Amino acid sequence: MNHDQKICALVEQIKARKPEQGPIEFAKKSVSHMVPNPAAEKERIKPLDLKSLDEILSIDRERRIAVAEPGVTFHRLVEATVPLGLIPTTVPELKEITLGGAVSGCSIESMSYKLGSFHDSCLEYEVVTGTGEVLTCSPEKDPDLFGAMFSSYGTLGIITKLTFRLLECKPFVRLNYERFTSFKYYWSFLKERIQAGDVDFIDGIIHAPDQLVACLGTMVDEAPRISNYEWLNIYYKSTATKPVDYLPISQYFFRYDTECHWLSRTVPVLENKAVRLLFGKIFLGSTNMLKWSKRLSPIFRLQRRPDVVVDVFIPESHFERFFDWYAQEIDHWPLWIVPFMAQREYRAFSDAFHARGHRLFIDCAIYGKPNNHPEIDYSQLLEQKTYELEGMKTLISRNHHDLQTFWSVYSQPRWEAIKARTDPNNLFGDLYQRMHPAERKR
Repeated sequence: MNHDQKICALVEQIKARKPEQGPIEFAKKSVSHMVPNPAAEKERIKPLDLKSLDEILSIDRERRIAVAEPGVTFHRLVEATVPLGLIPTTVPELKEITLGGAVSGCSIESMSYKLGSFHDSCLEYEVVTGTGEVLTCSPEKDPDLFGAMFSSYGTLGIITKLTFRLLECKPFVRLNYERFTSFKYYWSFLKERIQAGDVDFIDGIIHAPDQLVACLGTMVDEAPRISNYEWLNIYYKSTATKPVDYLPISQYFFRYDTECHWLSRTVPVLENKAVRLLFGKIFLGSTNMLKWSKRLSPIFRLQRRPDVVVDVFIPESHFERFFDWYAQEIDHWPLWIVPFMAQREYRAFSDAFHARGHRLFIDCAIYGKPNNHPEIDYSQLLEQKTYELEGMKTLISRNHHDLQTFWSVYSQPRWEAIKARTDPNNLFGDLYQRMHPAERKR
């Protein structure tokens, strides 16, 4: 089927739905990157089939613009663009994250310190509404709808086509690892590098409160040697020992994928080279790990609470306070940090949130913190501290907000105005309830 035929088939599916069936889920080819929540109820309604929407429709080398369907993964996109000397402006670190998911959620990476999120590179969306209408929106044409799709988590409509900018690239990335034993000097160095904007990529791995690494990447034409972290070798560990490293640019983007950052540590034998040699193709990689987590979900339901897997965005003016608190109260390492410079006032967030004036946030990614303390829910503790420090968090993990707190961060008036227009029968669900599965039981 060509793209128009796919859209016609999707519209037919939508029009066949009855409002009384309730909110629907989506069936996609790629693995879901929602953090597994054993407490969430499983939907019994047949999902909306979006599997066919997974093609790159065009790449304009001269204009550096691509058009693609939402199910295209960033791994496939990079495979198509790098041979042309081009890359997306933001490439999320896990191979199977999709273009549509990167917009509906919030995907950033190490170019985000000056280029923002993937949504910030987008020029136009095609959206199918809950009534089966096909709309086209951009910052110039229907800017309210265009802006609302970012961080809407599929509750306002289905993005069925994206047009977005690309960047010129070089074939390799040189990585310089700057190490510090003091957070004060580490944070001062990072702020200087962010302000200078003289490297292509910035992120950080904090292995311990006195072992802090700034990872600075620059695209280069040649590499005297290259490393490979797609199977036997472990990327995050290399940052603690190597002063300089070189990677092909396509491997750089997915350097964290093999371990799913460092979630392989939860099964320590997976960091053994002999085991990786024999069984790595079965167990390693974010896609494999997410599939295994789904298969083992009956066992995970026996846990008091799932381990903490969450990204929290802390305003740079409060990052030092957050780090001091984190080292004392959470004390889970490594901690991945990614600077994110907001490129605009995003319509998903409330006027009160924007009024605080924060532009630079530090994404602090916590992966695998055990959460079985009898008296402390670390997931909730992190969420509370994040909002105390005027930050925000990803909604694909466990959420604990009450309604008032949630809508103090997100814009209820703007979300409801678009919702009334694009999904009056609530086919795609309520944003708060979709992100808080326990609320559905009440």
